[in-house]
Amino acid sequence: MNPEPDYSATYVTLRTSDGAAGHGLAFTIGRGNEITTAAVRALEPLVTGLAVDDLLADLGAFSRRLTGDGQLRWLGPDKGVIHMAAGAVVNAAWDLYARRAGKPLWDLLAGLSPEQLVALVDFRYLRDALTPEEALDLLRAAEPGRAARRARLLAEGYPAYTTSPGWLGYTDDKLVRLAREAVAEGFTQIKLKVGADPEADLRRLRLAREALGPGVRIALDANQAWGAGEAVERLAPLAPWEPYWIEEPTSPDDILGHAAIRRAVAPVRVATGEHCHNQVMFKQLLQAEAVDVLQLDAARVAGVTENIAILLLAAKFGVPVCPHAGGVGLCEMVQHLAMFDFVAVSGTMEDRVIEYVDHLHEHFTTPVAVRGGRYLAPTAPGNGAEMRAASIADHRFPEGPVWSAGPS
Repeated sequence: MNPEPDYSATYVTLRTSDGAAGHGLAFTIGRGNEITTAAVRALEPLVTGLAVDDLLADLGAFSRRLTGDGQLRWLGPDKGVIHMAAGAVVNAAWDLYARRAGKPLWDLLAGLSPEQLVALVDFRYLRDALTPEEALDLLRAAEPGRAARRARLLAEGYPAYTTSPGWLGYTDDKLVRLAREAVAEGFTQIKLKVGADPEADLRRLRLAREALGPGVRIALDANQAWGAGEAVERLAPLAPWEPYWIEEPTSPDDILGHAAIRRAVAPVRVATGEHCHNQVMFKQLLQAEAVDVLQLDAARVAGVTENIAILLLAAKFGVPVCPHAGGVGLCEMVQHLAMFDFVAVSGTMEDRVIEYVDHLHEHFTTPVAVRGGRYLAPTAPGNGAEMRAASIADHRFPEGPVWSAGPS
């Protein structure tokens, strides 16, 4: 349940000989960040000295270079700290690509041809669920409406939901106040954390529903607190208050457990994905009909390249993508994936929202902009991961003044 978070990230910069740079990160929650940093260092020999033009000309091959190393792959394969480290480096490469092109990442991706996008994907383990031909058909079907959707995105933004009212440590009064404020700001969905105390879960959901009425969606997030059977039992008393989804009701690895929960708690939706290791796990969740809402994360799998495959899988199975965000820089990065999906893959915002948590954005050079409950489409070049120099200097571990000053 993450009771003592110390929000941290392994921050990666790819520097080129001509002075350009790309930025990425792997979000952690504190202790162990040094392990992720070591994993990134282990990838350095696979990156240092590459010709930039060659690297950016085939980012699919670059991603496979990092995830397919014959020795480092033994630490995965395609999972764990080494995979997250690869994601940070791959995301930095995409940031570099977008900056060189002078475009925000979502717009760069949405401008690639269906053939270019399919060429990025490693279909080796996906063909039983999605073939390259099917992926091409999906992308070609969405191609005629790209320009109109791009214009709509720039004009209207992308729907968001907020987790800010629902943290477990808040008093009931604060929960109700923040929930009402969120709706007044334009959000049509909020999220509450559950899983600690059954009576508190019921009371807090009831208070939120009574405060907001029936027209606002209230999602729940258990952060893996329950076993599969326990999840069904704990959700039953909450059903009369119409929770919209239950997020991570059990172990993120338990695909069949998610499927059983989904069958038992409908019409409450089952949502998961922020801790899914890779595209194969997402494939199996979709094949097993174990998930109603797919919550990909910008920094959990091996970066943008693998997330393109995951978006294509979700489109094939007709499952909406509502990305996980919050953390350090996750809102800044993941908005690009959702917006690319709207413009070039799924072609819809129906039942789709991006998580929004209102903290830590001040540390980024191009922080997210949310107005009226919607993410405004970023227009600055890159993927949004670049941090301010002062923030890096202040928070660099262990010599930064924030650390040397000790607990506040």
